[in-house]
Amino acid sequence: MQQDLWTYSPALTGTGQSFDVVGYHVEATDGRIGSIDDATYEVGESYLIVDTGPWIFGKKVLLPASTVTQVDPQEKKVFVARTKQEIKDAPEFDEAGYKETAYRDKVGEYYGRFPFGPGTI
Repeated sequence: MQQDLWTYSPALTGTGQSFDVVGYHVEATDGRIGSIDDATYEVGESYLIVDTGPWIFGKKVLLPASTVTQVDPQEKKVFVARTKQEIKDAPEFDEAGYKETAYRDKVGEYYGRFPFGPGTI
């Protein structure tokens, strides 16, 4: 069964334990990309909004939940299965329309080209 792009891996949520990752640092496969400004946790509609700070000139990016491979609550880090370049090349964050279907479809089309989650790096 293929994982939904907008759903966290069952390995992260399978315990039934809830988690809040707002404020956590985000680690791409090749280094830190920023910190989480917002996160959603609804099955089939979950994502992270990451403030990249000076890394790509203070822009934000939207990452589908399926990109998350690990959450480390002790270190307050979220690890994602994407490189910095893959994240930088994603569609530009749309502050006004990021909750709209058309924008999410565009982001989904981009991230859907890559393998999902753990073991894909």
